[in-house]
Formats: sequence, structure tokens, C-alpha cells
Amino acid sequence: MTPRKEILWRVKLVYLLLLAFGLIIFFRIVFLYFFFDDEKIKAAQEIVTKMDIIEPVRGDICAYDGKVLATSVPYYEVGIDLNCDGISDKIFNSKKDSLAYCLSQLFPEKSKEVFINELNQYRDNGSRYYRISRSVSYDVLKKMQDFPILRRGQFGGGFLYFEYHKREMPFGDLCRRTIGYISSENNRGFVGLEQAFDNELYGVEGRTVKRRIAGGMYMPVKDGNQIEPRDGFELFSTIDIAIQDVAETALERRLKYHEADHGSVVVMEVKTGKVRAIANLKRTESGNYIEAYNYAVGELTDPGSTFKLASVMVALEDGLAAPNDMVDTEDGTTKYYNHIMRDSHRGGYGVISLQRAFEVSSNVGISKIIDKHYRNKQEHFVDRLYQMNLNQPTGVVIAGEPNPSIRYPGDPKWSGLSLPQMSIGYEVQLTPLQILCFYNAVANDGKMMRPIFAESLKYRGETIKIFEPEIINASICSLQTIVMAKRMLEGVVEVGTATNLKNDNYKIAGKTGTALVNYGRDTEKEYQASFAGYFPADNPKYSCIVVINKPDKTTGYYANAVSGPVFKEISDKIYATDPEFYQSNCEETIAHLPVAKKANRKDLDKVYKCLNINTNSNSIRDCDWVEPLTGETDVKYKIRGYSDKSSIPDVRGMGLKDAIMLLESFGLRVKVKGRGKVIKQEPMQGEPVFQGNYVTIIMG
Repeated sequence: MTPRKEILWRVKLVYLLLLAFGLIIFFRIVFLYFFFDDEKIKAAQEIVTKMDIIEPVRGDICAYDGKVLATSVPYYEVGIDLNCDGISDKIFNSKKDSLAYCLSQLFPEKSKEVFINELNQYRDNGSRYYRISRSVSYDVLKKMQDFPILRRGQFGGGFLYFEYHKREMPFGDLCRRTIGYISSENNRGFVGLEQAFDNELYGVEGRTVKRRIAGGMYMPVKDGNQIEPRDGFELFSTIDIAIQDVAETALERRLKYHEADHGSVVVMEVKTGKVRAIANLKRTESGNYIEAYNYAVGELTDPGSTFKLASVMVALEDGLAAPNDMVDTEDGTTKYYNHIMRDSHRGGYGVISLQRAFEVSSNVGISKIIDKHYRNKQEHFVDRLYQMNLNQPTGVVIAGEPNPSIRYPGDPKWSGLSLPQMSIGYEVQLTPLQILCFYNAVANDGKMMRPIFAESLKYRGETIKIFEPEIINASICSLQTIVMAKRMLEGVVEVGTATNLKNDNYKIAGKTGTALVNYGRDTEKEYQASFAGYFPADNPKYSCIVVINKPDKTTGYYANAVSGPVFKEISDKIYATDPEFYQSNCEETIAHLPVAKKANRKDLDKVYKCLNINTNSNSIRDCDWVEPLTGETDVKYKIRGYSDKSSIPDVRGMGLKDAIMLLESFGLRVKVKGRGKVIKQEPMQGEPVFQGNYVTIIMG
């Protein structure tokens, strides 16, 4: 065969092979397009790609003033695609030692040698993902972005990181149970406010396509089909951090002193029903106290003597009794059928008024009044309690509130003892929040407000929804009854069982309650001590209930000594720090024009303008520093020039802030002794300025 023919034969062979290959591709495309099963195509795509959920960032829960109570903090899983195209053998071999060193410094649980071995192993095995850490903070992530190889980014250095969020509470366990929890599996709330406003806090999920890479990992595909999530709303709660801190601290201190099993506190705003603080603490085996359950919302117990207010108000409302009606408490005992009812005060009080019986919390006195007037119309007594909404839950947004238990005549458990027992707070069961809701209505002139925990919902600063106060019952009884009830509650603190709460600054009104929690059982007696009330009594702003369960009897178990001090500590601190209790009129308090220190003219102008005091400021606008000369009707400024920067200025008579600012503008450093205004300086004014030298100013 000639060389020419051999070349032509080879060319034809190559041509035929290319033609055959092209025909195979063509027929394959036609087959896939017309005959291949769509489900198989879809299954094949799912092996390579998948549609994944992008979780939104859960909204913050804040206190009423914006302080963050719960927030979602970003964390990152970080790793390297050691076989990405951007990492050549040259780059890997030259930088792996320094990368391993940096990683070992940041993650000391592994040595540099371990990191080097793992990096080599994953690269040699062709792995597309080497996980460095499952959880790092944003600060750590930023440091890693400057590491060798990783600083080249995702495509040049194979650096991969995946963001997720952890729920954190900046104030620790403060108000923990009420704020609530979220599931680590799906980021959804299941307790407290997290659950009550879960849909609003969660936001709207997004979608993204991810492509499978070696090692079973998936990487996001930026193909334009990604649906961005919408982050959750911010919930502004009614909680006041300052009041919450006081409530929890006071409750825990008292629980520890009495070695009690558990306790709760709720502080509510009278006019609106906004819950400003709610604390629930349970004793652990180690003797510490934690928020394990929301007792204030969810625990039904016999309230004891705090329920006497409702009983007395029924009789007052019906006009069957009055505060000055007399009742014989005998020797502190009385008998109903085969049951002996006792007062805590041995020997009894003799014949006293209903007002006094309430003030000293006489079981005998209160029960005899109620039994006398309602023995033959028990249904009417219970109906009156129902009319005051005492048989209805408050309807709070937090899950877990049970229905109150107030039996009705004809109930299988109703007996001849039920009426006198109910009158003093037994055979009825309510939660602390339900009791407080009733007391708050009395403080609010009969208007019962629903306890609320939310102020508003916001999204990126824009208000989405405002939660308005809700009225449960516009009038639980007549105003006349309310006036008498308030007078009786004030008497408890002034001359009754809670005189230890009395103070000279403001009035407290409330009722003590000491109840047997294992009533009727043949076991050692255990008690619940509670105090419910409001303050200031003459113009109520806050209502509060304190309930402490099973205190050690050796340290006392009566409510005035167990729960009362908690109430007083809370009310004292609120009263001392709430500016509404100290409103004053400047015109009444300023008898003479105030004397001011040498200072910056613009600062003085603001103060004098606020006080409506005339100055000659307009005539000396070019001067920054002045000395005010106070007259009888106005103030005149004397110019203090400090244009000469070569000598130390005279700062005597100035306040600390102005003195420091002026001296530092001269390049001097300042040491301070004492407080008040500057009375002496060393070196003295007029001496030469040496940059960086110290000037000592003495305040007095």
C-alpha cells in the first residue's frame, strides 16, 4: 500500500469513528427527550441536587424599653474543600504547615501535627470537605478568613462555612421560664413567650438549591433561584428588667432563708394589666433555686386568707354586711358540724367588727358572717363569686393556665362544710396570677384587666402591631363596695396582720394568706404563705402577689413574715426609683436663681433656657468659656478667654468635666483628687505649658 493510500485510509477511519460517535450522541439525545421516564430524570437530579430550607433569623424578645432578653446569635460550621481547583499541589504543600499551626492555635484541642496529618489524609483521599469545627463565633470566623489558604476564599482556597443560630439570653436566667425555650431541632418555641408568639418570631422560610459534592456534603448553588427568607418580628414584652431583677433577687433571698420548696412573684401595672415582672423559683437537691416551672401561671392551690377579700366583698355588695358589723369570734374556735375551725390567734379576739376580723384574718369571724347570711342561699354566694370572674381563667397568652376551681352547690364534693371553708379560702383553687388579677381589679376601682405580656411587634424598627390593654370585666362590683374593700385592705397593713410592711413614705394595701397545702391529709403540716396587694394605696400604680410554698416551719410560716418582706422589698425599690412618684414643679422649688460654676457657654445656655432664666448670651456669642454672675432676676456672663495656649489656664470654679476638657485641649494630662468643683490646681495658672505634662486638680 502506497503512503498516500495509507494516509487516506486512516483519515476515512477517523471520519467514520467521529460520525459514529456523533450519531450515538444524537440518538441518545432523541431517546432521552422522547422516551426516557421523567421520574427517572427527576430522581437523577435529586441525587445530585436538592431543594433545601433557609431558616429565617428568629426575632428578638425584648423588655419594654428595648433591652434584649432573648436573641439569635450566629454561629458557623467551618471546613475546607481540600480538592477544589484553586488549591494546587504547590499552594497546598507550601502553606499547609502554616495553616496547621494557625488552626492549632485557634483550636488547641488538636496539635499542629494532628492537623497536618488530617489535611494530608483528606487531600490524598480526594475528599471535598474537611470539617474544622461544628461551631465557631463570628469573631473566630473572621480570624480564620485571614489564615493561609483560607484567605483565598471559597473558590481559591476551598474555605466553606455554614451559618446557623443559637438562642442566647443576655441577662442569663432572668425571667427564663416566662421568656421560654425553643427546640434545637426546628427552631420553634415550645414554652413561654417563645411559644405564644412562635409564628411571629419565627419568620418565613426561604429556599435554596444545593449540589452534592464528594463526601455526601451539599453546597449551595448560586443559580438565581434562591428564595430569601424573611426574618422574624421583634417582640417587645411588658417586662421591666429593673423590676424583674428586684423581684427575683428578693424572692430567692427569702426562699433560701426559709428553705422553701418553691415560690413565685408577679408585679402588674394596675391601669393596664401589663406584667412588669414575673419570677418562679424551685429548689434543687443542691439547695439552689432555678426557674423550672411557671408556678404563677400554672399552679392551682387553695389560696387561704387572700380569698377572704372576695368573700367579704360578696356580703358587702349584697348589703348583708358592713365593715362595722360585729361578730363574736368566741375563744378563737367555732364548730361546723363535727369540724372545729380555729383562728391562728389562740384565745380568740372576742366580739369584734367585720373590719377588724378582716384585719386580723379571723377565720372564725369571716366564716360566721358568711355562714349567717348565705347558709340558706349558697348558690347566690357562689354566683356572686362567678360574677367577679373568679371562676374564669385570665386568658393569658402563655400556655398552661388551668381553670380555677370554685365548686357549685350540688357538686358531688359539696358538703355542709363547703360554704364556711370557701369563705376562708379552702375548697377553692386558683393560681397566683388569677388571685392577683382580682386584687388588681379592686385597686383599679373594679375594672378587671387581663394580664398581658406583650407591648408590640416590630420589624426592623417599624411597628407592626401594638397590644392594647384588655378589659375582662368593666365592673366586678359597685364602687361603694370597692371603697369599703380598699379601706379594709389598708387596715391590714396599718393595724392588722401585716404591720411589718408599714412605712412612712407611702401606703401599702393588701392581705396576708397562710394556707395548709396538705389540708385534710394525715401527714405533717405544710404551708403556703402569700401576700397580695397594691401600692401606693391612695393612688395605686402597681399590684403584686408573692407566694412561697412549704417554708421550713422552724424559720416561720406565717405570711407576714415569709411573703410580706418580699413584697415590701419590691415595693420599696420601685417606689424609690420610679420618677412618677417624685414629680415636682420647678417654679415651686426654685426660690432663688441657681448659682452655676464656670463652664462652657453653650451648656449653660441650655440649662438657663430650660429654667426660663434670662442671660446676656447673645452679646458674647464669640466666647466659648464664661463665668456666670447670678443676679436677682437674671444672669450675666463674664468672659473667660483661653486663647493663649502657651500658659496653663485657670480652671478653678469649674466642674470636673469642663476642667478636664479645657486642660486636655491644651495638650495636658489631668489627675483628679476629691469631688465637687475645682478649688485648687497644681501647677497654677499662667505657668508654661509642656505637652503631656500632668496638672493635678483638687475638687471640693
